[in-house]
Amino acid sequence: MDTVFIRQLSVATVIGCYDWERTIKQTVVLDLDMHWDIRAASAGDDLQYALDYAKVSERLISFIEGSEFQLIETMAEQCCAIVLAEFNVPWLRLSLNKPGAVSAANTVGLVIERGEKFSEGGG
Repeated sequence: MDTVFIRQLSVATVIGCYDWERTIKQTVVLDLDMHWDIRAASAGDDLQYALDYAKVSERLISFIEGSEFQLIETMAEQCCAIVLAEFNVPWLRLSLNKPGAVSAANTVGLVIERGEKFSEGGG
């Protein structure tokens, strides 16, 4: 299976458990790897068969900007659910970073994988 990716999607949102975090917007940064068979799109040079990464990005930005999660774990799970359900992506890996959350680190975060992995030629 081929992979369509989005790197360093930066979104400002309310995120965090502490009182001070509930009063400001912080930036979260996402990386996505999404399995998608590109053969139909490439054969006809046709966007209708492609995974539209612009639409995926717009949808996630809109969702995250309107959210007020306490945990990045919850945000990550819900972002994956959106991509799997609304864009018919069979599998994805999502990395969610919260830069500046720990003063001694450039960023902290998590990586999750959801959906069904396909072997080469499968799917």
